[in-house]
Amino acid sequence: MASFGSLHIGVSGLNVSQAALNVTSHNLANVDTKGYVRQQAIFTDFQYVKWGESHLSSMQRGLGANFAEVKQVRDAFLDQAYRQEIGRQAFYESQYQAIEEVEGLFGELEGVQFQNTMKEFWEALQELSREPDNIVARASFIQTAVSFVERADNIYNQMNDYQINLNTKIVDQVNRINEIGDEIRELNIKIRHYESTGVEKANDLRDNRNLLLDELSKIIQITYKENPAGVVTVNVEGVPFVTEDLVYRMDTAQISEDSQMLKPIWVAHGYVDVFNMDRPPSSMHDTDIGSLKGLLIARGHKQANYTDIPVRERYETHTQYQDAVREYNNLINPSVMMTAQAQFDQLIHGIVTMVNDTLCPNKEVTLTDGSKLKIFDEENASVGLDSQRTAGEALFSKKSTPRYTDFQDIQIINDEGDFETIYARVYIEEDPNDNYSLYTLGEIEVNPNILQNNSYLPLSKNDGTGAYDIEMAQRLLSNWQKPFATLSPNTLTSNNVNDYYISFISEIANRGEQVHTISMNQISMVTSIDNKRSEVAGVSSDEELTNLIKFQHSYNAAARYINVVSEMLEHIIMNL
Repeated sequence: MASFGSLHIGVSGLNVSQAALNVTSHNLANVDTKGYVRQQAIFTDFQYVKWGESHLSSMQRGLGANFAEVKQVRDAFLDQAYRQEIGRQAFYESQYQAIEEVEGLFGELEGVQFQNTMKEFWEALQELSREPDNIVARASFIQTAVSFVERADNIYNQMNDYQINLNTKIVDQVNRINEIGDEIRELNIKIRHYESTGVEKANDLRDNRNLLLDELSKIIQITYKENPAGVVTVNVEGVPFVTEDLVYRMDTAQISEDSQMLKPIWVAHGYVDVFNMDRPPSSMHDTDIGSLKGLLIARGHKQANYTDIPVRERYETHTQYQDAVREYNNLINPSVMMTAQAQFDQLIHGIVTMVNDTLCPNKEVTLTDGSKLKIFDEENASVGLDSQRTAGEALFSKKSTPRYTDFQDIQIINDEGDFETIYARVYIEEDPNDNYSLYTLGEIEVNPNILQNNSYLPLSKNDGTGAYDIEMAQRLLSNWQKPFATLSPNTLTSNNVNDYYISFISEIANRGEQVHTISMNQISMVTSIDNKRSEVAGVSSDEELTNLIKFQHSYNAAARYINVVSEMLEHIIMNL
């Protein structure tokens, strides 16, 4: 019996050596396989035969080695760190791509700067101020104004188109998230089935699942946990996504009925939003993770215009203004697209209203009920060169709403405090709730009447002499150089036209540099963590070849041991 036990010991040595050789060869075959994790053959003692009791020895004899399991060499801490940091890297890469797109639209790096368009408009204005009655100078100024509006509209439309096109990327990423969820669930089922015998680990399937978790963590913030049965459950943004049996799929829906913007929603959880956008992105609170969230924040939730930038004069109380600033910083400022749209539109609005208010000034009157009203200041306005001496024709007009009403009787309180009825045209105020009433991009055009007849441009004195109004031309130049707006409610410097544009472009560039720096730092961090993962989990061909030789020698030694036992048994049997 002892001889047969010895044979078993030799056979067990052959078995475990063969298993180790299989694992080593599997490692070598997958040395370049993406996501593959090095495997180790773990051995243990088989059983012992106890002969008796003694205080000097255990009085046991071993029956050989046993193959315990094939173990994956992973570091769960490094996996978790990698998945969090690569998600943050993807978030800032999405932001940087949007900023690069905005910078390209203004042509600052391609030699077709919008600043040149503004310069041409300014130079045409200077030329006009020298000879206001020169028909050629007027025509050149008007055509330059047309080019100015067309270029501004083109840039704004391209920003809007890019903003809408980001919906495609958002839909693609939502679909990929759902696909990953389905694949993880299928792998969970296979792993649970394969490992249910308790004999082997489904390591290759686990590698595929971990590769999917790596990809998912780049798109969206995740947490995950593996139960004793080998099933991984995944939460996305704190909400169950993959459970033991189900996948709660995402979908996209319009932000509102009149919006083209899409947002991710949870269908199974009552059509609630996937992301909470109330807080701005922050590394401190881990709200800056995932390329999908980066796309959503870069795109914003609507097409912004100048009315989205809070201006103190528009609010009755300081509290209302502070609330508007808080809303701007939470919802508008984090979005590079919405910020660029609003600030650029504020620049165009400032130029357009400055020119119009100079050519067609308004004055404020007090109605009999005590309310204020703006009317066309006919006394201080210039007129055109046409035979009718037309007044009130602004250079820029709104496509859908006139600048003034028709002449009408208005009862006012005059300077002496008496009631008086005047015949005047009422200025139609801009209403933030009515886009058609705004001097905003998409609604601005050069006055068709002036385009048809350049003599309507009001640059002549309103005294019946027909002389040109040099003071009006000088006021246009002077007002161009006056400060008209701050870039945002977070800055105190009020800029003129040229300084505003320089500050606007500089802020985009600085923002891009900051995001790019964070992104590059994240790439370095992710690379460092991934290298450490590779040191632990990666396959070294040199090390595996060494193991191959070692286990080959082990196999040969077990074979020789069996030969010795076999010869011994043959000798005993032949001599009986």
